[in-house]
Amino acid sequence: MNAQTKPTPALAADKDWWRGAVIYQIYPRSFQDSNGDGIGDLNGITSRLPHVASLGVDAIWISPFFTSPMKDFGYDVSDYCDVDPMFGTLSDFDVLVDTAHKLGLRVMIDQVLSHSSDQHPWFAESRSSRDNPKADWYVWADPKPDGTPPNNWLSIFGGSAWQWDSRREQYYLHNFLTSQPDLNFHNPDVQDALLETVRFWLDRGVDGFRLDTINFYIHDKQLRDNPPLPVADRDDSIAPRVNPYNHQLHLYDKNQPENLDFLKRFRALLDEYDATTAVGEVGDAQKGLEIMGEYTAGDERVHMCYSFEFLSGSQPDAARVAHVMGRVDEVVSDGWACWAFSNHDVVRHASRWDLSPAAQRAFATLMMCLRGSACIYQGEELGLPEADVAFEDLQDPYGIEFWPEFKGRDGCRTPMAWEKSNQNGAFTTGNPWLPVSHAHLPLAAAEQEKDPGALVHHYRKAIHFRKAHPALVKGAHDRVQATGSVVHFIRSHGAEEVFVAVNLSGDPAVIDMPSGQWQQIGQELGSTTAAPDGKLHLGPWQPALARRTV
Repeated sequence: MNAQTKPTPALAADKDWWRGAVIYQIYPRSFQDSNGDGIGDLNGITSRLPHVASLGVDAIWISPFFTSPMKDFGYDVSDYCDVDPMFGTLSDFDVLVDTAHKLGLRVMIDQVLSHSSDQHPWFAESRSSRDNPKADWYVWADPKPDGTPPNNWLSIFGGSAWQWDSRREQYYLHNFLTSQPDLNFHNPDVQDALLETVRFWLDRGVDGFRLDTINFYIHDKQLRDNPPLPVADRDDSIAPRVNPYNHQLHLYDKNQPENLDFLKRFRALLDEYDATTAVGEVGDAQKGLEIMGEYTAGDERVHMCYSFEFLSGSQPDAARVAHVMGRVDEVVSDGWACWAFSNHDVVRHASRWDLSPAAQRAFATLMMCLRGSACIYQGEELGLPEADVAFEDLQDPYGIEFWPEFKGRDGCRTPMAWEKSNQNGAFTTGNPWLPVSHAHLPLAAAEQEKDPGALVHHYRKAIHFRKAHPALVKGAHDRVQATGSVVHFIRSHGAEEVFVAVNLSGDPAVIDMPSGQWQQIGQELGSTTAAPDGKLHLGPWQPALARRTV
C-alpha cells in the first residue's frame, strides 16, 4: 500500500461512522510479539486483527508506536513521522492499515501533541540558546529572583512542572515527566508543524486519531499561579490520591480558551479527508464534562471526547450512571461522548470495581446501549483482571515514583493472553517486557472461544445487538433514570424506539415497564420480559430490552 492509499469505498461511505462506533484500543507493546524480542509490534497486531474483527467493532485505536526513547513508553515522541524500530517499519504500518481495511476495521492512532520527548530535534535546537529559530517552540520561563520556578504548577508525575535547564539558564514546562517538555502552542509555527505530522498519517490512510491530553495543549501566557483546591473538592480520578497534583484547581496550566482555535484548525485538516474522526482525552477532575461539551460542540471542533467519569475507582451504581448522563444532557447537548470503563492508564474495571462475571456482562450490555461511542480495551472482552506486578518488575515511572500507595499502570498493560499453552500465553516466544499474569491464562482467548458461555461471546452479542438497532448507534435518549438499582432509558432514532433497563446489583429488582406495545429483544443477552401486571422483575445483573415502532 502506498502512502496515498485511502480507505476502501465501503469504509468511506458513512462520514459519520464514528457516531456510535465501537472502538477497540490496542496497546502495541502488549498485544502480540512477532519476532521474539518480548515486545509487541505492528506485525503482531496485524496477525491478531481477525480476533478484533470477529468482535464486530468498527475501529481500532493503536497507542503510540512512533520513534521514542520510551521513557513513557511512546508518549514521549522523538519523531512524529516514523515507526520506532521496536515496533517495525512504515511498511509494516501500511500492511496493518491495508489488512484492517480489508477486514472492515478503521484505524485510529494516538497523537501526542501537547509535548514531545526531550530527544526530539525540535527540543534539542530550542534548548541550545535563547535566540535560535526554535527558541520559543517550547514553554520557557525565567526563574523568580530567588531562583525558584516561575510559578506553582505541578506535574502529574510528581513535583514541580518546571525543570531547570543550564544551557539557557531557564526553566521549561513539563506537565508529565521531565523528559516530556511541553510544546508552545502560542507559537503558530508549532501548530503548523504539528498539523503537518497529522497530515502525514492521513496521507498514509489512517481514519482518525485519539488525541492524548487534549486539554493540556495551551497554557496561560501570564503563567499565573493555580489556586488551591479545597480538600472536600479533591478527586483522584486523574491523579492518584497521594499525588499533590490534586491539591490545585488547574485554572491556568491547562483548559485555556485559545485551545478552541487550534481544534478548529485540526478539524479543518481532517475535513479535507473522507470519513475521518478524532476522539480527545479530557484530563480534568473538576470540569471534564464541561470541557467535553466545549470541545465537541458543532462541527468545527473534534468529533468526540472522553473524560474520566466511568474510569474512576468507584463502581458506578444506577444513580451515578443517571447523574452522569444527566450532566451530559446539560453540558454536552451539542456534542458527543465516547465512553470507556478501562484503558491503558487505569486499573482494569473487572478488578477496579470487583466485578463478578455476571456484573461484567451487565456493564458490557449497558455500555453498548448508552448514547455515545464506546471504547473497549484489549483483554476487556476476556474479562482480564488487573495483573499483580511485583515492584522489581515495574516499568512504569509513575508507579515507581508513588509505590506502594499507587502501583502505576503496569497492571493493566501486561501482555494479552492468547493461549494457555505456555507461561507467556502465546504472546511471545521470548522474555516478555512485563510478565504475563498466570491468572490470565485460564481466560485466554483460545480457551474462551471453545466455551459458548464465555465472556468474549457476550461482548460479540452485545456489539452485534447495538449495531442491529440504529436507535442504539446514533439515536437520542430520553432522561436516563435510576429506580433503585436499575438504570433505565429509551433510545430513539427515526421510527424505532428501544427500551433499556439494567439491574446494576447482585440483588433482584422490580420496576414498571413503560406503557405501550413493546416487543422483547435481546434474549441472547439474558433480557427478561414484563409480567402480566406490567412489572419488570430483573434478576441480579439482568437487563430488560424491548423495541417498538412509532
